[in-house]
Amino acid sequence: MKGTFQVIGLKTRIISPGDSLLSHIEDALKYLDLIFEDNDILVIAESAVATAQGRVISLAEIKPSDKAKELAEKYVIEPSLAEIVLRESDTIIGGIPGFLLSIKSGHLLPNAGIDGSNAPEGMVTLLPEKPDETAHELRKTILSRYGKQVAIIIVDSRTHPMRYGCGGVAIGCSGIPSVIDERGKKDIFGRELKVTRRAVADNIASAAELVMGEADERIPAVIIRDLDIEFGEYEGIELISPDECLFIGSLKKPINQN
Repeated sequence: MKGTFQVIGLKTRIISPGDSLLSHIEDALKYLDLIFEDNDILVIAESAVATAQGRVISLAEIKPSDKAKELAEKYVIEPSLAEIVLRESDTIIGGIPGFLLSIKSGHLLPNAGIDGSNAPEGMVTLLPEKPDETAHELRKTILSRYGKQVAIIIVDSRTHPMRYGCGGVAIGCSGIPSVIDERGKKDIFGRELKVTRRAVADNIASAAELVMGEADERIPAVIIRDLDIEFGEYEGIELISPDECLFIGSLKKPINQN
């Protein structure tokens, strides 16, 4: 990857459950007098995708289980939220006051990715259903409708171990590799790289997050243009198992959810 590239924010109207996400994006492009171009990368916030899918839940409608109440007391969160986290998680690793740390579909994330920001009062937004498949379907729809090869990345914002602040992370990807393997290449002193892989989709997600913001910007999508990367029939986020992960491998045993 060489040279410069553009990050173009797409400001939309507020997205509601059942809306066509692509229609919102098309309107934003039209407002900027832009169209899709070959080798654009369309980056979309997971909250926008999940909202359009109807993945928005009222906390008042949730009846907490005994396990949820126990976790809520231990980690100082609302019992109804703890219940949704339990339902959405594959595994609960632990937590700190205000948050549970969970694994969902191979991703490590706080509160199973459930977010109350940019959701109506008393509501929370869940992670999108099948983000890799959603990215693939949107890419094919754009190709069919416009005849343009556009890659899709669905992104979330996450904290990182021992760091303040959020950065971007890709949870769905189609049309470009999510990871580029650098093993076998040489460093500046001629030594062969043994383990290095580049988290391309995550790096693109972080670049997009700089424009998207975290508050009331209403920029749920960006176009990344002129990035020198190989496009093709690449599908999905490359993940590793918990025992291969330096951070997870060092954590305590998961809480029994049964």
